[in-house]
Parts: sequence; C-alpha cells; structure tokens
Amino acid sequence: MIEDICKETKAKMEKTVAAIKQDLAKIRTGRAHPSLLDHIKVSYYGSEVPLTQVANVTTEDARTLAITPWERDMIAVIEKAIMESDLGINPMTAGTVIRVPLPSLTEERRRELIKVARHEAEQGRISIRNLRREANAELKEALKEKLITEDEERKGEERIQKLTDQYIAQIDQLLADKEKDLLSI
Repeated sequence: MIEDICKETKAKMEKTVAAIKQDLAKIRTGRAHPSLLDHIKVSYYGSEVPLTQVANVTTEDARTLAITPWERDMIAVIEKAIMESDLGINPMTAGTVIRVPLPSLTEERRRELIKVARHEAEQGRISIRNLRREANAELKEALKEKLITEDEERKGEERIQKLTDQYIAQIDQLLADKEKDLLSI
C-alpha cells in the first residue's frame, strides 16, 4: 500500500521536474540552441504541427540558428510563425535556409529572464508540495480505513517527505544552472 503511494508520487514528481526542465529550456539565454524553437507551431496542410516536424533546426554558431525546411513552400510559413512567436527574434531567408540570429541579451533583459525562471521554478516547487499533500492524504485515508497502522503511516510520510526534498533540490539545481547560464555573457 505505502509502496504503491510512494511509487505513484515519485512518478508524478519526476514528470513535474521534466516539465520544469522543459519550461526553463524555453527561456532563451544568449546562446543559440535548437530547443528554443520547440514550442513553435506552423501551419502544414491545414493542421498545426511543431516546427521540428517540417524542418531541420541546427545551430550554425553560438548566436545563429539555421532552419532547413523539408519543402520549399514552407519557408514563408516558418518565417511568419517565428516572427509571431513570443521570442522577439527576426528570421532572415537565404535561399532554402532560414537563419535566425539571436541578439545578445541586455543586462535588464537578463534580470527579467531570471525572474521568469524563478517563477517557473517556484511553480514546480508548489506542484511538488501539492503532490506531497495528496500522498499524505492518501496515507491518512488508508489509516482511517485501517489498511495501515499509525507507524506505517508515519514511515510513509517520512518517505514522501524525503522524495519531496529530493525533487525540490533538483528544481533548485535546475534554476541555479539556468541563472548561471543567463548571467554568463
């Protein structure tokens, strides 16, 4: 019983950390990285698909992304999608390749991005704590129904707390790495 609750909670916490990792990857640093464009969707024959399904996205150098569409007609559509995105970057077309130069970040913009990263990390911590609360409620319910003893409930709560501390530490580490990334020029 307790083992099941712990496994379930651990799986949910891992998903939360993965989601935070993905959200932090979207926050752009001064360096070019193909994952910056992961969330961009383009119109492809009437349906919205991720950019990576209609083009190859590579890094040309530290500040430039190169996008090579599979089909020539997609160039204008991809350019439009990038311009309309929330990234604030302007693509340039050169034949069949779209180049996306990333401007260097100003100090003010870096500070704003750090605030965004901290907010994302805090949302992750809140989510982890909510999962802990749910797991503890399940343990209390099992105790109430006499499925487990009080000692087992206490041990279960301690295990859930250790998981919580472990995953919050992971989120804190991800945030520290992202802040370091944003502050490096």
